[in-house]
Amino acid sequence: QLIVAVNKMDTTKWSEDRFNEIIKETSTFIKKVGYNPKVVPFVPISGWHGDNMLEESTNMPWYKGWTKETKGGTSKGKTLLDAIDAI
Repeated sequence: QLIVAVNKMDTTKWSEDRFNEIIKETSTFIKKVGYNPKVVPFVPISGWHGDNMLEESTNMPWYKGWTKETKGGTSKGKTLLDAIDAI
């Protein structure tokens, strides 16, 4: 299983464009190594400030959460902890 935590979002001033750019680049890479990006949660975080790690961040109102498709159905969440719990 794989989770992509996009760290240091505070250094990009919580940029949605930068997060989407990283998702695009990372999705291409993880496809090459055998993962389906549809089953991988992408979570924008700031380890320094704790944003989206345990609790939903107010600094990224544009972030609506991650969705992960599995054989058992669809899992959804907003934080890194939610993604870990969904494994």
